[in-house]
Amino acid sequence: MSNSALLIIDVQRSFEHRPFWQEEDFPAFKQAISRLIEGCESRNVPLVDIFHVSQGPFALESGFVTPMSFLQHEPQARFYKHVHNALTESGLDLWLHENKINHLIISGLRTEQCCETTTRVASDLGFNVTFVTEATMTFPMTHADGKTFSTDDIKRHTELVLAERFATITDVDGALAELDANIPSLSVN
Repeated sequence: MSNSALLIIDVQRSFEHRPFWQEEDFPAFKQAISRLIEGCESRNVPLVDIFHVSQGPFALESGFVTPMSFLQHEPQARFYKHVHNALTESGLDLWLHENKINHLIISGLRTEQCCETTTRVASDLGFNVTFVTEATMTFPMTHADGKTFSTDDIKRHTELVLAERFATITDVDGALAELDANIPSLSVN
């Protein structure tokens, strides 16, 4: 069986200080990612916090590169990234290999950016990946032609391009069921 880890990508206070921040999808996201974290904790799946560091509210000195206030878990590891994927030059890849982890469960912010990019890179590096769309969040985006894509549009597109190529696409219940199905049964002698 694979050894799994839950990546909690960019669920940091920095986003609350960006002009595109919206609360509309936040309650459902909080509930889904909290259920996923609790489910992984109860199954002894390591929790890994990933934080994006750049400028403005994403600068370390801003004080906002910290977990959003609803998060109460204690991660087994924490990594800081300066690019869209969590694996490049963050130390995460080495940590995963040292801990013999070959299955990543993806959650966090933003669905189509850091979560999707991490999924693609992880797959290319040979990891099995489960993308838990329900436990990701994004914001509406407007194309140069003026058409605005809703968060549902963006999430559906991400699922379309990742499915069967880069990741297994599922919801929280599916991810936890996948973990349960892969737990070796105990034999009693």
